[in-house]
Amino acid sequence: MPNDILIIEDDPDIADAVAYALQQEGLRATVARDGRAGLEQFAAIHPDLVILDLMLPGLDGFSVFRSIRRKAETPVIMLTAKAAEADRVAGLELGADDYVTKPFSMRELVARVRGVLRRALTPALPEEETLSAADVVIDRARRRVTVGGREVKLTLREFALLECLVRNAGRVLTRQLLLEQAWDESEYIDHRTVDVHVRWVRQKIEEDPSNPRRLLTVRGVGYRFVE
Repeated sequence: MPNDILIIEDDPDIADAVAYALQQEGLRATVARDGRAGLEQFAAIHPDLVILDLMLPGLDGFSVFRSIRRKAETPVIMLTAKAAEADRVAGLELGADDYVTKPFSMRELVARVRGVLRRALTPALPEEETLSAADVVIDRARRRVTVGGREVKLTLREFALLECLVRNAGRVLTRQLLLEQAWDESEYIDHRTVDVHVRWVRQKIEEDPSNPRRLLTVRGVGYRFVE
């Protein structure tokens, strides 16, 4: 069955163009013109991925995103005309899986959709396969992470990032390597994205994120997960 993509976008030209491009890729696309309609469609079709414009009439995109996250961990790609770094960081810090600014290449957007879907729908690995370092344990089959026996909830992107770091515990990993491992389509994403997601992971796995003891910064190079 084709994957269901929900497009929440008030500009009819952009929404229809995105829907057409996705349908040409064999995906099933549904369009909602505002935030409230988007939430109604989300509840009705349970999409595999949401493409969400932030500048929506009425209920804005950030509010829609929070409502979606309260219901499910469905991957979300934020789409907006706002190109300022602060807006991009705000979207990523909320837990968005990706962020695309207008104007954008349709080829780029489709590539990002494919990359996010690939990570979200990867078949589970054998249940006994786990990774661990220090007191962090990653159950790859169940996509479950515990820290000191306490379960923490991670988005798909955060999970992929932490998995890469734990798998290579003790090694210094550059931002570029982390992009290639956790994002796939790294040519479309800058290194600032890695920093944002590392900070968000720290909020969830460190007792004091301002003084981390597990996920350390190696200045000028990248990051290292301490055994």
